[in-house]
Amino acid sequence: MKRLIFLILLISSNVFPLTLSDSAVSDTLWIAFWNVENLFDTINDPKINDEEFLPGSKNLWTSERYMDKLEKLAQVIRSMKNGSGPDLIGMSEIENKKVLEDLVTLYLKGMQYRIAHLDSPDERGIDVALIYKERAFKLIKLIGHKVELESKSPTRLILEARMKTGRENVSVFVNHWPSRRGGQDDSEKNRVKAASVLKKATQELFGRNANSKIIIMGDFNDEPTNISISSTLDAKNSVCGSNIKENGLLFNLAYPLKLAGFGSYKYRDQWNMLDQIIISTSLFRGSKKINYMCGSFEVYSPGFMVTPDGNYKGSPSRTYAGDKYLGGYSDHFPVIAKFLIK
Repeated sequence: MKRLIFLILLISSNVFPLTLSDSAVSDTLWIAFWNVENLFDTINDPKINDEEFLPGSKNLWTSERYMDKLEKLAQVIRSMKNGSGPDLIGMSEIENKKVLEDLVTLYLKGMQYRIAHLDSPDERGIDVALIYKERAFKLIKLIGHKVELESKSPTRLILEARMKTGRENVSVFVNHWPSRRGGQDDSEKNRVKAASVLKKATQELFGRNANSKIIIMGDFNDEPTNISISSTLDAKNSVCGSNIKENGLLFNLAYPLKLAGFGSYKYRDQWNMLDQIIISTSLFRGSKKINYMCGSFEVYSPGFMVTPDGNYKGSPSRTYAGDKYLGGYSDHFPVIAKFLIK
């Protein structure tokens, strides 16, 4: 009801057009991001700290649980875009390329997904990655941007995929910034550092072409209003219909829903908008070939992946709560944005 009221208010104020159809037409791209919560295989990798997700661990991470997890992730992905799946989805908390290969070849078979992945230096071995449909995107180049923290602790790469869709080149950045472990304030400098690495990469693109098409997605472990995103990255509120003339800017599509009280992750009964999609001026303002569909950003929460009752009622149905196996999907909801291809 809260989301319905919010949408009615936006429509009545003409903030965005009245064309919010979810129909899966051929010229609409669905772009998504999802923190899939500890997608580990069951094989011990001596190079990383994966011991808590092995058959003999306290989590009892068995082949049966692993396969059930893959099946549930595929269920969510398949349900997007009226059953045809998103054209591109970024993911975080995956152990390696093998788990993506298992997902794509065994559980998303026939959907023609390709994988874009690089190993991160994270001590637990968790990475970020993309899967994308060949008919919609062509991968040109893959770059891993290293985030060097003051503590020297290794963390995830920022993955940059330079891609072509239709007649346009688009740079897609996938992020999973350092956690809030130790407290939000004390750990903030780590996310500011990640933001500065991302900012430098985007500024280099804008320096070559102020009209660069950029899509940034991820679990930022910060919200749109936090310093790392609002100040360091300088991602602005995405008020559709604005008369934007300046190129080389970034707009946070999650900002309006954050201000309306929505979130993708629930912590201590409070919703946090940790998962976001941010785009460049040329995509937000509208270009001749590819445009963001104003108002299409959403937290994707189909009923089957929502906890129906108990202490976590209304939250994402998660795989684990601590070391207690719940058998759900993930502790985060995915986020989605739609783009029109002309």
